[in-house]
Amino acid sequence: MYDVVLLSLAEGSGSADACGGGCGGGGCGSPAAEAAVCAPRTPVLACADALRKAGARVETVMAASDKEIDAVLARFDGPARPDGLTWPDPDTRLRLVVATATDGQLRAVVRRLVRRYAPPPSKRPADLDDVRTVPDLPPLAILPLDRGNKDDLAAQLGLPRTPEEVAAAVLTGPVRRLDLLRNDGGSVTLDGALLGGADDNGRAVPWRGRVEVDDALLTDGEEPVLACAVGNAGGYAEFDGFRLLADGDPTDGRVEVAVAVPIVVKQRFRGTKIRIEVRRARGRAVSVLPREGDLQFLDDGVAGSTSRKRSWWTEPGAWAVYAG
Repeated sequence: MYDVVLLSLAEGSGSADACGGGCGGGGCGSPAAEAAVCAPRTPVLACADALRKAGARVETVMAASDKEIDAVLARFDGPARPDGLTWPDPDTRLRLVVATATDGQLRAVVRRLVRRYAPPPSKRPADLDDVRTVPDLPPLAILPLDRGNKDDLAAQLGLPRTPEEVAAAVLTGPVRRLDLLRNDGGSVTLDGALLGGADDNGRAVPWRGRVEVDDALLTDGEEPVLACAVGNAGGYAEFDGFRLLADGDPTDGRVEVAVAVPIVVKQRFRGTKIRIEVRRARGRAVSVLPREGDLQFLDDGVAGSTSRKRSWWTEPGAWAVYAG
């Protein structure tokens, strides 16, 4: 029977640090407050019970830092290789369930998997797929802590949502491999990113930037852009009432990109009007170069900004989930 690790991230952050210094580091205040933040949630306990009932050996881990996540992931390392690279063990009997309150928490775990197993360019091994920079990452099961959320990545992928269904999937379900987006900021994207900010009333604030997908130029940076969606799945398909992405397919080996550009249309005897033109392209890689100031974005639900060129590229089938 399998050993299963149920990994939860301390809540309050998409990067796993909920209490400043992390649980146990004095950042949560009193011991009672620290225990409240770091205690396993009810779905985690229910999933653990279902796994034990099925005969699995279960360990629950609450991580509040990258170091604590890494300690769990190190257990998936394979035997030593002649080239000295750290590589996942394809024959492991260990299974991983990640309990997530947000897609950003799930991304935090996958990001650490990539950091652990991606070889440096100077040590690229011959057995690594030509279209990838990382090996097949160990599969994981997603345990949503908010079962009512219909927009998270688990819902988009049609994955199990109840603790009992997740337990069954990790023990007997098939593995479904999915594309991963890496970016030159050192992180990863599972669902997608939306570039562009909004004012206090929720209206898009125009910005300028050069957006390229492989050899296709969507905008040269001279015209205003309302929004740019970089999609692996379909979470950022719509913005401000209009459709950006045609569809989200995290298994086709391509990133889908769309920009929404306001176009002034002159009407004879009726003045002018504004229509929104959506330009789309699909490819292996996309780059966005802001022309002026900081460009706001949401990446897997995590807010950020950049004033420099940002690039994403596709890693086909790099990560995987246990499906129902």
